[in-house]
Amino acid sequence: MVATTIPARPVNTQYDWAKQVKEFDETKAGVKGLVDAGVKKLPGFFVHPPESLENPPPESPLELPTVDFTGVEFDGARRREVVEGIRAAASEWGFFRMVNHGVPSGVMEAMLEAVRRFHEQRREDKMEYYSGDSRRRVRFNSNVPPREFDAASWRDILTCVFNDDYLDPQAIPLVCRYRDKTGYVNQAIIKEVQEYVKCMIKLRETMAELLSEALGLSSDYISCIECMKSEALASLYYPICPEPHLTLGTPKHSDTTFLTLLLQDHIGGLQILHKNQWVDVPPVPGALIANIGDLMQIISNDKFVSVEHRVLAQPIGPRVSVACFFSPSSKATAKPFGPIKELLSEESPAIYKEFLCYEYFTYYKTKGQDVNSALPHFKL
Repeated sequence: MVATTIPARPVNTQYDWAKQVKEFDETKAGVKGLVDAGVKKLPGFFVHPPESLENPPPESPLELPTVDFTGVEFDGARRREVVEGIRAAASEWGFFRMVNHGVPSGVMEAMLEAVRRFHEQRREDKMEYYSGDSRRRVRFNSNVPPREFDAASWRDILTCVFNDDYLDPQAIPLVCRYRDKTGYVNQAIIKEVQEYVKCMIKLRETMAELLSEALGLSSDYISCIECMKSEALASLYYPICPEPHLTLGTPKHSDTTFLTLLLQDHIGGLQILHKNQWVDVPPVPGALIANIGDLMQIISNDKFVSVEHRVLAQPIGPRVSVACFFSPSSKATAKPFGPIKELLSEESPAIYKEFLCYEYFTYYKTKGQDVNSALPHFKL
């Protein structure tokens, strides 16, 4: 993408930030509600500082690594090739594209359509799920910033949390369940969300083995410590933006969890920061994106890296994506995490201290947009 030539609107701190946020939040309509109402100028709390919007073209063409999972289920040279591809990508980029990963294209397409259906239904049908309470296992919101003059993101999000791989099916919004050709909601047919999560869990087990082997550990190591046994499914909807040069769909950040698997539709916008350059990650049909999280960087003792990324706001769309964030099981959450002992030596001492996951999440949230990563705070 080329650098924007449209002059940025200065961030205005003279308006009543709290009043604007409160009025927006009380509509329970999200960003899509603003678009439906015909907004032509962004509310002040969506405007980001000019320095966070900079998008210079890369100095040289860069392409995200792609790992082909064909034949990974068999031991031998092919599996070793996949493991080496993951090791290189996870240590150098923190991101990689996955192809032939085993998730059926029909399941992925149905999941994207379910997300679109939810976000494009009437406001009245979404309101019951609208909440800023992170304890709710199913919630819809627009990432309204909690601190004064932090900028909001131009997106809406439906989050479904599967603790220990489970969420009561009745908690899933009705519109996201499977509809037959007549439009009738058939409870006996596997729902899109449940089927997609089932595929994510299966792929997670494969990824746990491959990441373990890429670290030189036994293939069951990551699975045994249960650091990826719960899922938060974030179904994201980025409406058309009237002033995309003033805001972001998602600001620069690194993921706080262990691993993220991302499904995106045909509209781009995702960028990762690699060697101080913003690199576009254009969608590839049938592909998924794997993203190493902060906690995986910690337990790998920096052998894998969690990198900053963002999503641009755009004058086209809407863009739909689904991020599956993997976090520990309920049992593992109560135990401290730190660098894996088998990876440490005199030549490679521990870089991070041990801590409980909630301590990491709490620190990250309290710092808001003042911090892009909480990793430095947990170093020894």
